[in-house]
Amino acid sequence: MADQLLHEERIFSSRDLPYSTQLIPLAAICTVLMEGNRIYTTTTKKMVKQWYWCGVFGELYGSANETRYANDIMQVIKWITESGDLPKTVTDFFFNPTRLLGLQSRQSAAYKGIIALILKNHARDFISSAEMDFSTYSNEKIDIHHVFPKDYCNKQKYDKSKWNSIVNKTPISARSNREISGAAPSVYLGKLEKKGSVIPSDLDSYVKTHWIDHDLLRNNEFQDFIIDRAKKLLSAVEQATGRTISGKDSDEVRQAFDGSLN
Repeated sequence: MADQLLHEERIFSSRDLPYSTQLIPLAAICTVLMEGNRIYTTTTKKMVKQWYWCGVFGELYGSANETRYANDIMQVIKWITESGDLPKTVTDFFFNPTRLLGLQSRQSAAYKGIIALILKNHARDFISSAEMDFSTYSNEKIDIHHVFPKDYCNKQKYDKSKWNSIVNKTPISARSNREISGAAPSVYLGKLEKKGSVIPSDLDSYVKTHWIDHDLLRNNEFQDFIIDRAKKLLSAVEQATGRTISGKDSDEVRQAFDGSLN
């Protein structure tokens, strides 16, 4: 049941699993909740998923976790079956908005988590328009690529902490990425329209499924794009965890992003 739940959350392979360590309590929780088929109810699933994402985005399973394992198993089950208190992993959740800029590679659990949330938003490939579900993910060689390409960003002398962060990345097919190459968004969107025989409004709708503002992309508005997408990604994290992210207008955030994320 744990693997089914992860597939529902668009985590399709071990490579994309945020924490292998969190599988231990997840599997135990699912096994206990299978009694009476409770795990199959919408409310129960939602609660298990909330706990799971709090662990991922709170980055709480990155070190020795034996105590957290035991606490989570007991606390999550009591929370669900007896309307108990929120599990400690849920209440311990904290995500600094500036952390988005620190998510630069797959080595981070939160990086993988955000990619999963983008996929779960019914993200569509830019050329094929196919929703990136399990079959598409496997068959179309979906990988993570820059929205504003690396070569373009280097030429424009943009801040690498921004362009190489998860804020400027999204899952797309190898075929779409070849068309993007190192061109400016305003250029590669035209190439994608020709390659995929797609009208601009349809391509805009595919782009939107990635939490990307197509107008900002078509106008090469890098800074405004970073602010806008960071806001959308934070909102997605809040929805997944059921928790509010504070500090979106802090001095630290304004300095890091050159603007507020409120």
